Amino acid sequence: YYLAGGCAGCDISIVDLADFLVDVLQAVDVVFFAPTLMDIKYEDLEKMPDKSIDIGLFSGNVRNTEHEHMAKLMRAKCKILIAFGICASCGGIKGLVNLYDNQELLEKAYRDTFSTDNPEGVLPSPKVVVDGKYELELPALTRAKALHQVVEVDYRVGGCPPHYEHVKRVFTALLEGNLPPKGSWLTMGHSVCDVCPRNPVKEGKPKEKVKEIKRIIEGVPEEGCLLEAGYLCLGPVTQGDCGAACLKVNMPCRGCGGPLPDIPDFGVRAMNTIAT
Repeated sequence: YYLAGGCAGCDISIVDLADFLVDVLQAVDVVFFAPTLMDIKYEDLEKMPDKSIDIGLFSGNVRNTEHEHMAKLMRAKCKILIAFGICASCGGIKGLVNLYDNQELLEKAYRDTFSTDNPEGVLPSPKVVVDGKYELELPALTRAKALHQVVEVDYRVGGCPPHYEHVKRVFTALLEGNLPPKGSWLTMGHSVCDVCPRNPVKEGKPKEKVKEIKRIIEGVPEEGCLLEAGYLCLGPVTQGDCGAACLKVNMPCRGCGGPLPDIPDFGVRAMNTIAT
């Protein structure tokens, strides 16, 4: 397991397995889990024979040269490489950095934010000498990429982070060797709308057209479909492994489960669905 440009939420989704995780760990040998679980160095992974690891999970998107190096290294060492979570699978929320150049982001984070205490306006430098003798080097920033834009990916798992039941089902499939063809999403294949308790179709009612578009701060949604009420909801085109968790607390789906298996372009299908 490797955490790249992510928030460690995917790591927590694994820990949330609780007792089931204990059963999983009894059936496998964890040889690398960086940086959150094991104090293991990159050179330890580099020394392992190629394809000596049965399954590798890569979470977070590829945001710098270190992540890219580790993505290629994981690909070389793992027989099966899984993009774990929406950042690794599709770029995720952290992929929004691509709307700005790196200099703008550094200026905002280290100089312009009102809470920043940086009177000399120092920005991170790729290389720096500490105490006049220790030369340190930071990885160079790149555009944020999904894992499949760097290396070949065998399977993808959506979610921000992946839902507990989803992770449990994925691990069970891995342990049993019950996997779909390579290139597939490890998902139940149903949309959020299919599992959403607010879906009027489940009660035999027709879908109503959207009459107006609202922001989520506008009013408190009543019972019923949030998309019908005018709140932009990506439930029709998003995998429902979450069990429609956001909808159950009056929040429209934001698509973190990833696209349904038959959708090649998630954004285009989402716009088409809402427009029609």
